[in-house]
Amino acid sequence: MGRAPQETPAGVGTYLLLAVSMLFAAFPLYWMFVIATSTDDALAQIPPTVVPGSQFLVNIEEVFSSQDVFFAAGLINSFVVSTVVTASVLFFSSLAGFAFAKLRFRGSRVLMLIVIITLTVPNQLGVVALYIVMGELGWNGTLLAVIVPGLVTAFGVFYMRQFIVNTVPDELIESARVDGASTMRVYWSIALPALRPAMAVLGLLTFVATWNDYQWPLITLGGTDFPTSMVAVSDLAAGNYVVYRRVLAGAFVATVPLLVMLVIGGRQIVRGIMEGALKS
Repeated sequence: MGRAPQETPAGVGTYLLLAVSMLFAAFPLYWMFVIATSTDDALAQIPPTVVPGSQFLVNIEEVFSSQDVFFAAGLINSFVVSTVVTASVLFFSSLAGFAFAKLRFRGSRVLMLIVIITLTVPNQLGVVALYIVMGELGWNGTLLAVIVPGLVTAFGVFYMRQFIVNTVPDELIESARVDGASTMRVYWSIALPALRPAMAVLGLLTFVATWNDYQWPLITLGGTDFPTSMVAVSDLAAGNYVVYRRVLAGAFVATVPLLVMLVIGGRQIVRGIMEGALKS
């Protein structure tokens, strides 16, 4: 019998490289917090200060009390839109992925090819057509115009399909069929439990992408009293004179929910990616 492969301990150089990489990744967030806690006079100092100030609550109060920017509404709208879109993407993508992976029906390969092709098409190419459709439906200026286009994604369908192919054996499906299980029963009792790691990854990625989306909400919600958080942050920078401490304070507040989600779900992301890689 051959010897089992042993893990090679990481050297000092590896840890040093990781530390430097983490420093470069975290410094923009730290610098944003420094500006969000500073005064206008502190921002004008040369050399600039790198120590957080004591004006964070004051700057936050200015952000939420601004008469021209509906920041609180933006946070609520982003949470609603991101939650609804994420739940819909997980449901429909898992259903479609299961169908493409384990069900045999006419045209399945052609439809899957179309799904893959749509991944290569930039979203910007469909903005004008999508805006016209939303206008015909009377949804422009409402949250429906932001929610409905993101209810299903081609990436979600493809990702779920690949995960099911690699994790759910056909023999298990056939055994369930012999026992009299319906298609929905097989999906609910066999495919869905196996998809939990992949759904955690897809859910986090979808929530973050939807929360950070700026272009489409700006087009369809710009100028309304209920923007999303990214549009509200851009509104803080509007005007002839930009108060950067206020802009960065708003940006920091809009970033906190994503940081919390990534910290809580970071293990699930790694687990989902590693589990899919090992089983493939």
